[in-house]
Amino acid sequence: MSEDPLETIILQTINGAITTIPGYMEEIKQNKETLKVENAQEFIYGIVMGMALGMSGAILSAQEKPPTAEEQMKVRDIIYKHIPDIRERIFNSENSK
Repeated sequence: MSEDPLETIILQTINGAITTIPGYMEEIKQNKETLKVENAQEFIYGIVMGMALGMSGAILSAQEKPPTAEEQMKVRDIIYKHIPDIRERIFNSENSK
């Protein structure tokens, strides 16, 4: 686990988002005609990335002062650093089959 509290929160957010994969896969299977998703894994990757970026942005916004550009870049860099793991967990897991 990271010693950086922000990175720890971001990792918790990513891990929480990844736990939603089975539910989203089932939702996509049950609603193929409505959702018209061509690649479920890429769709879920977008959801997980959106959750990570969105929740991290919300955490920064909850501070006493607005986040600086540097803080926003730090969040993005932390999330981007974990993209290989996120993709591995989505594309090579039993959850995605």
